[in-house]
Amino acid sequence: MTTATASRANVRARRRLGVLLGAAVLAAPLSVAAGTGGAQAATASCTAGAGPYQKQAERFLGRPVDGRQSAADCRAIRDFQLDHAISPAVGYAGPVTWGVMDLVAKQRAAGNNPNAERTCPVNKGRIACVDLTRQLSWIQDGSRLAFGPVPIRSGRDGYETRTGLKRIYWRSVDHWSTIYKVRMPYSQFFDGGQAFHSIDGNVWSAPGSHGCVNMRRGDARTYWSMLKNGDDVYVYGRKPGT
Repeated sequence: MTTATASRANVRARRRLGVLLGAAVLAAPLSVAAGTGGAQAATASCTAGAGPYQKQAERFLGRPVDGRQSAADCRAIRDFQLDHAISPAVGYAGPVTWGVMDLVAKQRAAGNNPNAERTCPVNKGRIACVDLTRQLSWIQDGSRLAFGPVPIRSGRDGYETRTGLKRIYWRSVDHWSTIYKVRMPYSQFFDGGQAFHSIDGNVWSAPGSHGCVNMRRGDARTYWSMLKNGDDVYVYGRKPGT
């Protein structure tokens, strides 16, 4: 190869390398910028508009109740939405957000006396009670509260958790659902395929389960330790939206 030929070959090689490096440099910053910008937009996103449940949300969150959206109002509403898996989490006080707030308020109001109206039987010894209306569950020994109440997520519309007096008949500590292809830790079945079990997601997230009583992991673990085959389960009420 002559010196001139080698020189031309080197030039062509450098040009190809320059094109490749240029493409890489252009592609990488665009990809990173898009991801970072998207994350920043998601973090910073906050609506300036007041939702139809603005006053109710302000009252629930302990904010000044004036029905006008402020930056602080939006941040408080958005934080609640993020904590309760409400999407989009942009600080808008719409019907879904208010529905969860209203439910949480009722759960808090239950305090340490969830069976104040004595709807769940008190003559059964140990029994797990499930109130679909308030999305609460607890364990009682007669009339004495043994554990809870804790928030739960019951069946969505069309897959409602069936009401009535049940009994735990099968338990599987690390159950795998062959129907829905998901893990169901601490499963305690009380009615067909319906069971208490823990989930990795948020118990307040919509729309609900396929009939099971979903629980936070720690709560499901406690239920597992306190209940056994043959223990009674009483399910009553109606989940909002079903």
